[in-house]
Amino acid sequence: MKPGETNITITLSKVFKRFDEVSALEDINVVFEAGTLTTLLGPSGCGKTTLLRIVSGLETVSGGEILFGNENVTDLSATRRDVGMVFQSYALFPHMTVEQNVGYGLGVLKTPQEKIKEQVTVVLDMVNLAGYQARYPDELSGGQQQRVAVARALILEPKVLLFDEPLSNIDSKLRRSMREEIRHLQQSTGITSIYVTHDQSEALAVSDEVVVMKDGRILQKGPPRSLYHRPESAFVANFIGESNVVEALLVNGTDGNRVELGGIDLALPDSMHIPAKPGMVKLSLRPEVLHIEAKSDDKDSECLEGIVTESAYMGPIIEYSVKTTIGDLFTRGPAYETQHLKGEQVRVRIRPDEIIVIPACSE
Repeated sequence: MKPGETNITITLSKVFKRFDEVSALEDINVVFEAGTLTTLLGPSGCGKTTLLRIVSGLETVSGGEILFGNENVTDLSATRRDVGMVFQSYALFPHMTVEQNVGYGLGVLKTPQEKIKEQVTVVLDMVNLAGYQARYPDELSGGQQQRVAVARALILEPKVLLFDEPLSNIDSKLRRSMREEIRHLQQSTGITSIYVTHDQSEALAVSDEVVVMKDGRILQKGPPRSLYHRPESAFVANFIGESNVVEALLVNGTDGNRVELGGIDLALPDSMHIPAKPGMVKLSLRPEVLHIEAKSDDKDSECLEGIVTESAYMGPIIEYSVKTTIGDLFTRGPAYETQHLKGEQVRVRIRPDEIIVIPACSE
């Protein structure tokens, strides 16, 4: 298979899913662009795995349409959709060796044994299991079994590749390596892929686009950088990375926009995107926007006074919780700076150019 040979667009139009009286998905309208990797992200029970299973054909829709390219696959079974899926559970054949498990799909397709062995060797090396061909699943750790499951899906290079928490049982160092390999393979083959994970950093690292879901609905879809820097709701701001969401007054004066909060007045850059009218708004203050420093008698319009309530040395960084007039704020500082201790009076400097303004009526 040549890279990009089978990349297709996946379109869901007005899709909904109900289990008896329970609504799992509501009015899903989304396009997964050809050759991209899109991650579904959201809290437990938000519908992301149900959506993945509907795309695969393992669940039927209660209404709506699913298109693979121009083909309507809504009523097609999973076996007729040419979809590869890596489940959260390993789903390996216990009586088969690693080589037999990984090469099983190629065997069904009547691929010559010599070619199967060659392809199995390539994908096992990719997932750091070179030399494990003769082992059985019960001779492997949980993480190794999951890697075998990933390899079994990757070897077929299907039209659509679906991942349901594929790296959840793998240690953090190997997870980083594995996600890079999955990303590299997806890009080199052009297989349209949908990826479910609860790990936000994983979602940001592997994705062309991220879909944030809540209560069976899509709240926002976009590239990782866009969702991080321009969340459209407090929920997205909190779920993509870490954020302090606070209320403020947005004022539009002759000298430009500014926000008032906790007794300080911050001028906003003219180039800042502000999706709200003057009045009460929400601000998303990322930890990197806040800088903690020793208390000073000098007044500073960009600083809030506060008291350190938590101070934790984390190696390269120090994490702080600071009680201020606008609530408890979470921030970080580099470990090479003097650590501010619990109970210490400090001030928190806010960088106005990195503030994110969110409409007060958003979730």
